[in-house]
Amino acid sequence: MKIDLIAGARPNFVKIAAILHAIKNSDKKFDYRLIHTGQHYDHNMSGSFFSDLNIPLPDITLESGSGTQARQTASIMTGYEDLVSKKRPDLCLVVGDVNSSMACAITAKKSNIKVAHVEAGIRSGDLSMPEEINRILIDSISDYFFTTSRKATDFLLNTGKSKEQVFFVGNTMIDTLRRFEADFKKPEVWDTLNLKNTQYLVLTLHRPNNVDEVSNLVKILHIIGDNSRGLPIIFPVHPRTAKILNSQKLSLKNVFFTAPLSYLEFNYLVKNSKMVITDSGGITEETTVLGIPCITLRNSTERPETVSIGTNELIGTDSENIPEYLDKLFEARWKTGGIPELWDGKSGIRILEELSRL
Repeated sequence: MKIDLIAGARPNFVKIAAILHAIKNSDKKFDYRLIHTGQHYDHNMSGSFFSDLNIPLPDITLESGSGTQARQTASIMTGYEDLVSKKRPDLCLVVGDVNSSMACAITAKKSNIKVAHVEAGIRSGDLSMPEEINRILIDSISDYFFTTSRKATDFLLNTGKSKEQVFFVGNTMIDTLRRFEADFKKPEVWDTLNLKNTQYLVLTLHRPNNVDEVSNLVKILHIIGDNSRGLPIIFPVHPRTAKILNSQKLSLKNVFFTAPLSYLEFNYLVKNSKMVITDSGGITEETTVLGIPCITLRNSTERPETVSIGTNELIGTDSENIPEYLDKLFEARWKTGGIPELWDGKSGIRILEELSRL
């Protein structure tokens, strides 16, 4: 079977790494090409992942770059269409819910190439999120579905997919997390600020309803800073958010901005933090497995198991809710989380087993 493995944005590389390592250690032969769409082109957003995660450089880079949703999607689609017209795979495997995955899935399907979706069946119910639209589109046309939870599996079966198409394999993000946990490394900011274990918080924000309105973003930062009991807050700033913050003259005594960190550096910060505050879905999976308290500044989540089983609390987008949960943290009233089923570091192996059978 000839397989195209599609990656383009930071979360993609973490997920695809699990499959690449499983292929490397498999006694079965897989003919694949790794395609980097170029959706993330900043070194720390994608380039460093190849060395950090010990995965091969892409066989092909489409160099789509940035742009509006439509322009970026169109660039990826035309680039991938040219590629498959010259050399067709038997299967296009996409991971997650970014534009790269959606664009290549649609292009492959229109070229009569079968599509497999890793991390299929998850839903937030929030159509204001571009990722939610991408999930719906990818799942509506895919031929095979690899899920991270029984809830996602049941959702797909209840929407008409057959048992022969849907495979509950666990979470490839966790494969990569566990594989490289011993290799996490201190970022420069650790020594610069003289950070201590569990004596700081990590913050990540990038969703439009949190960062597009400058006054709202500034309010969030002030509320977190004012209620963190003097602990430093480390904020690796997404390029999207950096553009907004650079236009402001902020006075925040204990909020420290850094450039995007590599995978190994960022997860070193997460693993040793007291808490993570985020609007990212993937980070809530990692904090759940690492046992780190997490606050999610969103009204819904496509990863409900991080709340029902894990260490995550979904508190909405009203920043006035933040102090209550920080009080719970500092008063040692945070819940004890568990690890969801099959988040055991073997998801990539299970995916290959199913692909071999197919």
